[in-house]
Amino acid sequence: MLNKISKIMLTILILIFVFSGLAFVEGQEAKRPFRVLRGWPVHIDPGVGVDINSMMTHVNLYDGLVFPDLDGNPQPHVAKSWEVSGDGLTWTFYLRTGIKFHDGRELTAEDVKFSMDRLVTRGEGFGYLFADRIVKTEVIDKYTVAFHLKDSFGPLIGALFQFFVLNKDLVLENIEPGKYGEFGDYGEKFLNLNEAGSGPYKLKEFDYATHITLIQNTDYWLPLDPNCPDEWTYTGGLESFTAKVLLEKREVEAVGEELPLETLNVCDQIEGVSIGVVDNWGELLYGMLNTKKAPTDDIHIRKALAWGFNYDAVTKVIFPGFVQARGPIANGVPGGDPTVFQYYFDLDKAREEVKKSKYYGELDKYPISIHWTAECADYEKICLLLQSDMEKIGITIKIVRTPWVVLVEQCGSLETSPSMTLVSSVPGYPEAGSVLESRYTSETVRSWEQNEWLLDPELDKRIAEAIKIGDRDERFKAYSELQHYLVDLCPSIFIFNRILHHPFQEYYMDYPLSDGKRGFPIAGYSECGRFIRIYPEKRLELLNKK
Repeated sequence: MLNKISKIMLTILILIFVFSGLAFVEGQEAKRPFRVLRGWPVHIDPGVGVDINSMMTHVNLYDGLVFPDLDGNPQPHVAKSWEVSGDGLTWTFYLRTGIKFHDGRELTAEDVKFSMDRLVTRGEGFGYLFADRIVKTEVIDKYTVAFHLKDSFGPLIGALFQFFVLNKDLVLENIEPGKYGEFGDYGEKFLNLNEAGSGPYKLKEFDYATHITLIQNTDYWLPLDPNCPDEWTYTGGLESFTAKVLLEKREVEAVGEELPLETLNVCDQIEGVSIGVVDNWGELLYGMLNTKKAPTDDIHIRKALAWGFNYDAVTKVIFPGFVQARGPIANGVPGGDPTVFQYYFDLDKAREEVKKSKYYGELDKYPISIHWTAECADYEKICLLLQSDMEKIGITIKIVRTPWVVLVEQCGSLETSPSMTLVSSVPGYPEAGSVLESRYTSETVRSWEQNEWLLDPELDKRIAEAIKIGDRDERFKAYSELQHYLVDLCPSIFIFNRILHHPFQEYYMDYPLSDGKRGFPIAGYSECGRFIRIYPEKRLELLNKK
């Protein structure tokens, strides 16, 4: 009873906090606010954040050389055109003139060079896409820049979806002492709480613990629709009751995809609110199995878990309409191989694998801890189902509810990494190689994206070689072989292709994330404010009905 009362009190405090001025900073109400409630935290430095929440802010605050179309194909953006040398080792980009950063300075090739040098040198965030590949960034003239590669990198243009241009002069004016010589901390402290972009929105307010508010950049170099949001506020927190109340009161325009099914059904009954459905991001839910900790260091225990996972119950009851994954690449991601072996629920096969393991007969000494992200309430049901089935074959499962920020920290070292985590991931660029690299190479251990801790030098080499292949068909053939290898190794349970469900105010807004055909298949881009439309007079209609 006490826990229930505490939960209600916490919800009340959140509501008071939101209503008292979060969406209306400094008492000035926006005419066309876009307010979204999602999981937290967010990293606004494009050289740090790799999660969906952070990527949403990057595409609003910054510009990249390229921008995706609705099919995920790279289109000119800051770069008006580009060309590649015959050997694939030099990519030259020709920049548009007259693009201004938020402080009025012009974006030039020097800024592109500085931004890539920073990303490659620090190696954080999406730096792994370019580190050890781009050996030199050369300024040819004020509006021409070239990337010189060590080896061919076939998907470079797609990878540039995760490269954003920083205002070099502004960052250098705010560097502090650090380990990067003349560049000090490379602006790490400054960019943790400030921005240096040229994007369609500027930073207005950022509380690292709770929310971020952006305002429209009225001097943006591309035309902005008059119905674009003039203010964009992203608030952390996804408690179900809070989300429902704020939608009913028209105090938020959209809610993130982590709400449980029961809450989605309730939100769908609110007048003017609909549930957007998106299945084109290539997002896949993994049961990441720690291959360096007992007992999941034994392949037979990992296979027992894969055979003992009730995929049908998960995709037909807990997440109805979802589709079981086939291997490590989600359906629809270019380069994915739909022919790889797919496990199915069979406890007899699971028992056979347990008997083959080195832990057979003493599994009671090796319980498996499953950590699930607290913001995704329905994940607990998956854990409970697996716990019940594993008990039948002698495997003890301990379920640990873990806030996302804590889980990220736990995955930072082998000592604190759980035996198993339930985490979803999306491609950094629209190709299977992105997933193979971010999920399974040694470069990404100590991050939330790889709790498997494979540390497999041969696999690292094979993935690196596959990504170098310039010919697309040959590259995809190499990706296919790697997918078969990973399924045989069984470092993960490939659970389902995730469908995103977003409650949003359909009556008074146009929202690209409402369905896969209207939105971009690259995470974060559909949240770019210049593609969202808000109609305040329609919102007023709904408010006046009550």
